[in-house]
Amino acid sequence: MVLKLKKRVNLAYRLLIKGENPAGARGEVPAITPEEVAEARQFFPLGKFFIFGHARSGTTLLTRLVRLHPRVHCNYQAHFFTRAPLLEALVADEQVKEWLRRRSNRWNNGRDLSPLVLRAASDFIMERDARRAGKHAPGCLVGDKSPNSLLDGEAVRLMVKVYPDARLIFIVRDGRDAAISHRFQAFIDMPQTLSRADLHIRADFARDPEPFLSGQRSLFTEKSLRNSAKGWAHNVVETDSGARQLLGKNYCQLRFEELLANPWGEMSKIWSFLGVDPEASGLKQALEAELDQNPDADWQQQKAGEIASAIQKGKQGNWQNIFTPRDKQIFSEAAGEVLKAWNYPG
Repeated sequence: MVLKLKKRVNLAYRLLIKGENPAGARGEVPAITPEEVAEARQFFPLGKFFIFGHARSGTTLLTRLVRLHPRVHCNYQAHFFTRAPLLEALVADEQVKEWLRRRSNRWNNGRDLSPLVLRAASDFIMERDARRAGKHAPGCLVGDKSPNSLLDGEAVRLMVKVYPDARLIFIVRDGRDAAISHRFQAFIDMPQTLSRADLHIRADFARDPEPFLSGQRSLFTEKSLRNSAKGWAHNVVETDSGARQLLGKNYCQLRFEELLANPWGEMSKIWSFLGVDPEASGLKQALEAELDQNPDADWQQQKAGEIASAIQKGKQGNWQNIFTPRDKQIFSEAAGEVLKAWNYPG
């Protein structure tokens, strides 16, 4: 009884007098303040941007193109805000929480240091890579592309907590084409994630792809296609609405199909949005050369040529030939309103 009383007195002393919380029940990591942003930019001055998009919506192509600019660097999939364990995992431990916010830690000036720790960690990772790429002079920008299909609009909120000053580019692709591309990716790169029914479809496709490519047989189980349609619709709606609300003029979106149809025009808009000159010397020629490359297709051909050789990668409107009538009905039921809102034909 005496020991319990001593523990309670010690806990009360640490909480009330010293401002410590041994239980670490802090709750959510606080957002960075404007003053802290200004401080962080004194050490890491490059502008920051992020590319979000549903899986298989052209985020990789956009990354390859955007970093052609001599003042822009972008790399792949740090998943700071888009996939567990997330950047916040760096300060999630209960003891780390306590250390960064307790009042006896005179380095924190009475405020939780967690937002600055997160900002400094991600800033260093990105600016280190930009420096290696030779893009670290004043006026340069550095970004990360990470598909946000797993966290959707929550990824935007988490990003803004650490980077309220960053720009966000959201690329959208017709969900039906994205579903097909994601399906083939699973067939080629991740067969271990497929169900028994999916593996049967994969084996049948490898033996005879023609019925699947002409809309006679479905690439999907009904459950997987319905889930894919719902996931795409939720991602597009939540990401776009959250970004409009939280980022305002620091947000822009584009459609993958328009990027394919008018790459120079769309990329000029993106570079202008980022605040760099789209008329930089040699940029248009570099863009044309990059569009002739398709490293993802080359990789898939090496990984599973018997499947990849039958696929036309990056083609707009593949779903019209590949979807069965039932596939089209399922996707329309689950995501038809979102397709209409983004001007995708039924």
